[in-house]
Amino acid sequence: MIDLPLDRFWCLPTQALLERLSATPEGLSRNGAEDRLARYGPNTVAEPPRVDIVRKIGRRFAEPLVAILLVAAAISGAAGDLGSFGIIVTVIVLSIGLDLFQEHRAERAAEALKRSVAVHADVRRDGMVTAIPVDQLVPGDVVELRAGDLVPADGIVLESRNAHANEALMTGEPYPADKYPGPCTATTPPEAFNALFAGTSIVSGEAIMLVVATGKATRFGGIAAELAGRQPPTAFERGIHRLGLMILRLTIFLTLFVLLMNLAFARPVLESFLFAVALAVGLTPELLPMIMTVTLARGALRMAQKRVVVKKLAAIHDLGAMDVLCTDKTGTLTEARIALLRHPGVDRANSERVLMLAAINGRFESGIRSPLDEAIASHATKVPLDGWSKLDELPFDFERRRVSVLVEKDQARMLIVKGAAEEILARAKGVDHADGRALPIDEPTRAALQDMERDEAAQGNRVLAVAWKPMPPARSQLLAEDECDLVISGFCVFVDPPQTGRSRSDHTAGERRGTGQDPIGGRRCGGAAPCRGTRPAGTGIVDRRRGGGAQRRRARLAGGRGRSLRPDLAGSEDENCAGAAAARPYRRISG
Repeated sequence: MIDLPLDRFWCLPTQALLERLSATPEGLSRNGAEDRLARYGPNTVAEPPRVDIVRKIGRRFAEPLVAILLVAAAISGAAGDLGSFGIIVTVIVLSIGLDLFQEHRAERAAEALKRSVAVHADVRRDGMVTAIPVDQLVPGDVVELRAGDLVPADGIVLESRNAHANEALMTGEPYPADKYPGPCTATTPPEAFNALFAGTSIVSGEAIMLVVATGKATRFGGIAAELAGRQPPTAFERGIHRLGLMILRLTIFLTLFVLLMNLAFARPVLESFLFAVALAVGLTPELLPMIMTVTLARGALRMAQKRVVVKKLAAIHDLGAMDVLCTDKTGTLTEARIALLRHPGVDRANSERVLMLAAINGRFESGIRSPLDEAIASHATKVPLDGWSKLDELPFDFERRRVSVLVEKDQARMLIVKGAAEEILARAKGVDHADGRALPIDEPTRAALQDMERDEAAQGNRVLAVAWKPMPPARSQLLAEDECDLVISGFCVFVDPPQTGRSRSDHTAGERRGTGQDPIGGRRCGGAAPCRGTRPAGTGIVDRRRGGGAQRRRARLAGGRGRSLRPDLAGSEDENCAGAAAARPYRRISG
């Protein structure tokens, strides 16, 4: 029987999970799927409640500043001052109308973006693979995924053929995550190699997934439900509200004071009242709502030219008023793509031979290229690859963690291997030196290569080792046993590069990162590693210093035990990194 929700479902054995979901690898029947759909609902995330136009207008009329203008307009109209009445009413209508128009246009743009997303999935029903809308998926469904598909729900991997998933939405990491079946004891979703999560995508290979959770029960649905709740007023809205209350109190006080003083001196009552009303109208900044709306609307139009949808005009002011912005690096400070940073040989200098061997391996690798292979190919456009031909291949798998190709040129055959550094170092017996000789590897050299790999990883870079060995002329097929006695040529080092056009302060601030396994400071920092790097880490801390010292607010992260992230306020950079490491956000959201 089904017993949902399932927390850390990836830790359960596959057979136990199938029994708990009353499912089979062949999928569900149509009748069974319909019953589950009626029980668990459609596979959709929480939508924010739609606010009708009357409530939107009423909320804006309830603002103190607008209320003052309405009262002033009513009194002016009652007193016969139709000119003032018309001006005030026109300003209010134009200001509220422009605000509502911008909000409505942003909502329509967001809806258009949602409709542009693919909405079908290949599901096994009644023993057949059928394309159905993703909102019809239910727990227990078996979904077939290919490169380019969006993962429609949370589930486990039943079968995998070199499947890699882009999980930047959840983890912020641009590197694809290997996905394959098997027992897993991970405590967090990013470490679950046998789990797929809604909102992520398959970038290479194929996978068959058992759906465990749909809709609001998914990780992505939980985040959407939290964001869909009633949003508290922004700092800008609170400031305008306080300004309106202050003007309201001041207007009432001065109006009553002037009226009472005129009556105390025995002035005519009607003239005293009209004078007090005129004073109230004069004290009220009639054009302030219009000025604010027009200014923010202009900012929204400028941001729209840069492909940014502004749903609330007040958000523009909040963004500009930030002193410290902590943001995930992927797609913000960086380009969310993989680039080959360098290709060092054993002597740590860039080696053209390493680049050539890696390019040959990637060129003849079968299947869809991974982002790492694409990065090598784009970097090696001038490397001569003519004359090489492929004879055989051992594809990548998750046990070996490497790919090998048997190639030939000028009747000389060579095995070229590319993969995880620790796997290839363990099978190496020689190294390529700068003079072109292949010499036996000794323990100091092996240790130096291991240190080189660890140094790159400590900076948040991805490292692949490249090795080779000569093969007999008669060999035309490869065996797993051939991947031994390799000659290490060097490493390929990959990075998610910073975006061009970012300011120097953005990149410099992004280099400050915390220590430890920290969701703010960066996932790759070791506990004892220094918190300085050569590129933006898991989080960029962008510091905007404004005005004098009195205007510099002491910015803190919630949960950070009061440690400041500002070097000018806290002292040393190490203290800042400690503050970032101590901070624990409720949930990490990337996109």
